[in-house]
Amino acid sequence: MPLLRRFSSVQRSMTTQAISLIGLPAAKIGAIITMSNNLIIRRVAVLGAGVMGAQIAAHFVNAGIEAVLFELADKDGPNNGLVDRAIKGLAKLKPSPLATPEVSGLITAANYQDHLHLLTDCDLVVEAIAERMDWKKDLYERIVPHLSDHAMLVTNTSGLGIGELAKQLPESLQSRYCGVHFFNPPRYMHLVELIPHAGTDQTLMDGLEAFLTTAVGKGVVRAKDTPNFVGNRIGIFSIASTLHHTREFGLTFDQVDALTGPAIGRPKSATYRTADVVGLDTLSHTISTMRDTLPDDPWHRYFVNPGWLDALIEQGALGQKTGQGVYRKQGKVIEVLDPESGDYRASNMSVSDDIKAILAEKNQVAKFKALHDSDHAEAQFLWAIHRDLFHYCACHLADIAESARELDEAIKWGYGWALGPFELWQAAGWQQVAEWIREDIDAGKAMDATPLPDWAFDGRAAVHGPEGSWSPAENGWSARSDLAVYRRQMQPPRLLGESVSKGHTVEDLPGARLWTLHEDTLIISFKTKMNTISPDVVDALNRAIDLAESSYRGLIIWQPEGAFCAGADLYSAMTTIRAGKIDDFRSAVEGFQTACQRLKYSLVPTVSAVRGLALGGGCELMLQTSRCVAALESYVGLVEAGVGLLPAGGGLKEMAIRAIDANPRGDAFGDLQTYFTQIAMGKVAGSALEARAFGYLTDQDIVVLHEHELLHVAHQQVNALSESGFRPPLRNTNRPAFGDVGAATLKMLLVNMHAGQFISDYDLEISERIATVLSGGAIDRGTPIPESWWLALEREHFVTLAQQEKTLERMAHMLKTGKPLRN
Repeated sequence: MPLLRRFSSVQRSMTTQAISLIGLPAAKIGAIITMSNNLIIRRVAVLGAGVMGAQIAAHFVNAGIEAVLFELADKDGPNNGLVDRAIKGLAKLKPSPLATPEVSGLITAANYQDHLHLLTDCDLVVEAIAERMDWKKDLYERIVPHLSDHAMLVTNTSGLGIGELAKQLPESLQSRYCGVHFFNPPRYMHLVELIPHAGTDQTLMDGLEAFLTTAVGKGVVRAKDTPNFVGNRIGIFSIASTLHHTREFGLTFDQVDALTGPAIGRPKSATYRTADVVGLDTLSHTISTMRDTLPDDPWHRYFVNPGWLDALIEQGALGQKTGQGVYRKQGKVIEVLDPESGDYRASNMSVSDDIKAILAEKNQVAKFKALHDSDHAEAQFLWAIHRDLFHYCACHLADIAESARELDEAIKWGYGWALGPFELWQAAGWQQVAEWIREDIDAGKAMDATPLPDWAFDGRAAVHGPEGSWSPAENGWSARSDLAVYRRQMQPPRLLGESVSKGHTVEDLPGARLWTLHEDTLIISFKTKMNTISPDVVDALNRAIDLAESSYRGLIIWQPEGAFCAGADLYSAMTTIRAGKIDDFRSAVEGFQTACQRLKYSLVPTVSAVRGLALGGGCELMLQTSRCVAALESYVGLVEAGVGLLPAGGGLKEMAIRAIDANPRGDAFGDLQTYFTQIAMGKVAGSALEARAFGYLTDQDIVVLHEHELLHVAHQQVNALSESGFRPPLRNTNRPAFGDVGAATLKMLLVNMHAGQFISDYDLEISERIATVLSGGAIDRGTPIPESWWLALEREHFVTLAQQEKTLERMAHMLKTGKPLRN
């Protein structure tokens, strides 16, 4: 049994009680202790500062975990030259691997010549160098003498055998070695594959799974030690199959991308655009890896680079990173390669009307029957790529994964599909699709004659159900993991056919559902599109506060799907204004302000559980709850200027108060100026950590790495606040306003921007109104004013702006395009 750092039973009990009581941030929980076996990971080393290794290190520091990033000593400059440039380069990557630009400074730069001693204090060492067995062996020999006797060594290899790599290590270290395969980009891709070899200590695997889940925020799939593991084994096969059938059915690259993107529940980048983004050289390498490591795979002849791919690579046209690949941009025109001529032409992402109609069918059974029965080349192409995918998954499931669950989750989390292959097969009618596949095999239409396994024809209708997911290895249903870390996920997404408790509905209102999971805490979940704020939602908020204050310990605002709240219902607002119902509109604004004030001054704790978009009114809700629990991937901002308005749910009031309260000695204007610039420019924080830097989250608010743990941590916060004798803030506290002097100073900032045509005349007007409200209006500097004063100013300027034609144009443009209009 390897040595582990462990707490005593007394320490363990005390730590668990403390975490439960105070509701520590998930990142801190993970860094202190993983919940299944008390494996401590305080400091991580990443070996290899390539694009992947540097981004892995970046995500560890995003999570509040100390990281040391190693690279070779630079031959042409300071020894740390290579690693320093890699860390500096993180700021240039899009999307950003850094939750805030500042966190890159938390990565310790190191090189193998000078700093191997730093490994001694690392609890986890992640090797992420090039996919060469000999290079990894040499590196392991170099680092092993410096590892502590409790440290885990893991490899981020995407396809080399974990068992073979383990043989390169001393026997004493082999039990502490496994594969941990992040997907690119590591910050954003939910999937991490965890791959043991025969000698890996299973207790350590459990601890590592808990750490990767809670502390790093990942969806962990345990994979078997086979080439390309689960995600890439299936994902790359699907791409290879698509390349084959593109040629077979005579389709164009842009035609295939129009067919294989959102139309079938896959990302917008579809197939060939994805290849450009990933890099055509990378795609070629992964296909070659499949060819070299799977010589006996019945589909081996799929694993061949088409001629056009080799030709592009030889030309140096590698996709997005070189500006040209399958696609290129010429001025404003997107062009696509014609593989026959080798020339580019304007892209035309079109699909025939008949196939559009089939793909619009929501019932998967009807959709797949129509695709299967159609003679149209596009329909037959879609049937062929799905048939091959289902066939391949069924035949290889037993070899690569424990059950159908791991395969589906790997593809959903690693490739961004709406449904995993088995889920889609199940939705399309399991037995009917299985029969069609068998018919195609018998008719020689399938790429391979290998029959479907017997379990596909045992009368089943599903591979996912209330009992679990089908496991060929067990010849039965495999239940979900019972690791303690998964008890933190109170409402996790489930695969098609699985059951999950929806809690107890207290009241089902037009605007929201009021419900409970724990009997003592009320939850409100909105029903509107993108969880926007409508009059019905405001009514539901008021009802929820009434119930919470009379019968519950606290109130949580949490949305089971999508954005936290994308702001106001613009269509409803615009319709009301166009109809001339200004008094109704003013009343609705005041009603939202009142509901937000009630959240702030509720007699019981109110907690906003935020993930995704929290924009405009959604941000204002968040600002005025007793506590906010935010997933790292929360995108927060007061963005009303983009639609010709200003925040009027208390947002400007709250930011002015935060500036004043943070500077009790009176030097608050610097903060106010920062907040003004953010709001006037409609800036959106790119993470919860950046939202804290923007002032939208306080030091008491919690950042959670795993979004499915939000509801758990929100309940913890309600309990912690309640147990500590919660009292709301005192009402009627007057604060010194910045007044007309403050407003004039803020407006001066706009002069150069307007003169340089960085903002329009209307932007200037909106921004000047924002400055006026933040500063408290036309009063002397230092005049004490109540919150109601700011709220009245917000209403006055909001209602005035809402009646302007340019604002209505901005609102209509946003509704039509989803983008702001600068008129």
